[in-house]
Amino acid sequence: MRKRASTYVALLTATTLVALLAGGCGSQKPTRKVVHKVADARPADPLYGRSFYVVSSPATLEAAQLRATGQVAEARALTRLADQPTATWLTGQPNVAAVVRALTLRATALHKSTLLVAYDIPGRDCGGYSSGGAPSAAAYRAWIVQLADGIGNRVATVIVEPDAIAQSLVSQCALASMRAARLSLLRFAVTTLKAQRNVTVYLDAGNPGWIKPASRLAPSLRAAGISIANGFALNVANFYSTESVIHYGLKLSDALGGRHFVIDTGRNGNGPPSSASSASDGPTWCNPAGRALGQDPTTNTANRRVDAYLWIKPPGYSDGACQTGDPPAGQWMAKYALSLALG
Repeated sequence: MRKRASTYVALLTATTLVALLAGGCGSQKPTRKVVHKVADARPADPLYGRSFYVVSSPATLEAAQLRATGQVAEARALTRLADQPTATWLTGQPNVAAVVRALTLRATALHKSTLLVAYDIPGRDCGGYSSGGAPSAAAYRAWIVQLADGIGNRVATVIVEPDAIAQSLVSQCALASMRAARLSLLRFAVTTLKAQRNVTVYLDAGNPGWIKPASRLAPSLRAAGISIANGFALNVANFYSTESVIHYGLKLSDALGGRHFVIDTGRNGNGPPSSASSASDGPTWCNPAGRALGQDPTTNTANRRVDAYLWIKPPGYSDGACQTGDPPAGQWMAKYALSLALG
């Protein structure tokens, strides 16, 4: 099994943007972040008690169609998927400031926090299924500045560049000069985003099946600004069980002086696929069959170093055209979404 995190990339079309910005939070009452006066409150955790904005999903319409045809169980399963907050991936949109401003304003009006992914590092995915990224270091820095400006003083959490650090240790991106340039850009991104007073930042650190031992990631994370960030992210777009990710994350946290982390639980309900169960024409991390939704997003993790379980990769979107009939990365897969929802 190729030891990398599967990725999600889509340049948002005008139609998609309208759908994202139309998303809401149903009938939930507005919430405020407060200090909970309970024994296990974690005031050092910046996400504790936070409620994230629910962006619109194609699953909502499909659930309605299923319900109309009498497929009640299937409709209920897809509704659960559609009702959860997921991240909005920012993949180089030239109007990123306007996109983010509109999204965060919508979330703020509902007393919600916005979950974002910055995914435009030059040489993104090292030529893989989600290749692309900014054309130069200067262009990337300018894009990050615009992203931060779009957030302004509103509350947001940003996952910074899935795969970027782990790939720099194992692939063609691992050349010393390329690694140094990439880590410098990541540090710029972290520093720029953290300059916004209400932004929390987590640097992506791969998954338990990629870089071993976990401590190998520590030097790169330090160079990329982990001391400035709120922590690191694990299992983005992957399928490892929450238990195994926590075990791995605590090892990495130990190597970083106790840094906190968040975990992508969107599709890890059945754990990772085995090589034997994977389709023969694609890698195990790409749209594997037999997977399921995982733990609903929450900041109540019962682990003092795990700040949140999040759905960073929105379930139901393709990892890439890496198996026969699969659409490109970032496109909606109705049948796959339903299979995840039914588990």
